[in-house]
Amino acid sequence: MRSPMMKWIGLLMAERLDMPLPARRRWMPRVDLESEGVGRVAEAIARFTGTPQFLVWLSVFVFGWLAWNTWGPEHLRFDKVELGFTTLTLMLSLQASYAAPLILLAQNRQDDRDRVTAEQDRQRAERNLADTEYVARELAALRLALNDVATRDFVRSELRDLLDDLDAAGLLERARSGNHPNSPASESEQPPR
Repeated sequence: MRSPMMKWIGLLMAERLDMPLPARRRWMPRVDLESEGVGRVAEAIARFTGTPQFLVWLSVFVFGWLAWNTWGPEHLRFDKVELGFTTLTLMLSLQASYAAPLILLAQNRQDDRDRVTAEQDRQRAERNLADTEYVARELAALRLALNDVATRDFVRSELRDLLDDLDAAGLLERARSGNHPNSPASESEQPPR
């Protein structure tokens, strides 16, 4: 059996869980690292670090650093040769540690764009396939319908056959000479009824 104190604590905890937390004041403003602007900046930096221009400027910077700290005035040198250019090593390590995640972020964003493009291409291909299948069905239906339609060659062959039949019966010669039984000249020769 639970004590009254435990029941009271249980009620208090249940009430607290049902209530949202009050808004806390933040010392620093919240930055949305998933925003489009942050991604664009990361891609721009990653693109620049992969260019020959960046390599030339970085090489000029490193050679200048080494030259100044090797042959410059002793009292103005800030990175000792005896220590192996520790500051330069730390700076280059820092640059590399930031460059790698920025490049990965840019690659992830490019993968997302490629995925969207591939999906759009797949949908376009499906639409093209459906359109092609529709056109193929319509073309097949037209071919079937054209099988029932008399073509020019068919009509010519039928007319030739009819002319051959008329010529064989001798009606063609009589029609050419005007002695056809239904011609006007033959009607005038027939006796009235």
